[in-house]
Amino acid sequence: MNSSLNVCIVDDDDIYQFTIVKTLKALELTDRIMVFSDGEEALEFMLDNINEDDELPDVIFLDIDMPVMDGFQFMEEYVKIKSNIGKKITIYMVSSSVDPADIERAKKISEITDYIVKPITHDQLKSIIQELESNGGL
Repeated sequence: MNSSLNVCIVDDDDIYQFTIVKTLKALELTDRIMVFSDGEEALEFMLDNINEDDELPDVIFLDIDMPVMDGFQFMEEYVKIKSNIGKKITIYMVSSSVDPADIERAKKISEITDYIVKPITHDQLKSIIQELESNGGL
């Protein structure tokens, strides 16, 4: 399939980063993948490229628990800049946390499409990417 989607992984776990990138490439879902180790790095990238729709991600897989700026802090800042971004960005919160408080907090943020408990399966990734493409959800 090899989509032209820009996929962004924001997660501080090196092993998770490696496996999700390898899975995306193995399934030929996209070859446009950017990886950030915390929310601040991802936010800075977005601010630096705010007028460059081709550079900005189409979908973000966002962890909760990260150093410097966690997933919820990233979302607080993202909501502030969202109106300045010229494209729709789909955000999935991805975490190993099964804490109902985390899940409920994520569901209250309208910019988060869904909450996924790690690990993301091959089928989940494939389904998400295909849905984004077929629904023109970009």
